[in-house]
Amino acid sequence: MTITSPQEIALAAARAAADKKANDVQVLNVSALTSETDFFVICSAETQIQIATIVREIIDQLAEAGIELLRQEGRGGNSWILLDYGGVVVHVFEEEARRYYSLEKLWADAERIATP
Repeated sequence: MTITSPQEIALAAARAAADKKANDVQVLNVSALTSETDFFVICSAETQIQIATIVREIIDQLAEAGIELLRQEGRGGNSWILLDYGGVVVHVFEEEARRYYSLEKLWADAERIATP
């Protein structure tokens, strides 16, 4: 499958996260709310090992589809890792950090996109 649009990239990232058992994977269309990006993918995991596994799967699956990672913030040991794909920003949280930052509440006006 050819991935071309930001929404397709967001959904591919969400599927990759779900493949590695990420918790509560959400895709938010934030294009009407910010000029920085079009979609957020938000998910979480119980452990640092699972976070690293989810991040690696997302990077690998999108790279296989020809989607270049522009920037990564956070590395092993962080409770929040951000993957910047331009039109899509992926947030992988440790559970406690996700509750603390509560991006879903912060971006409550964003449209929720159903994930397959």
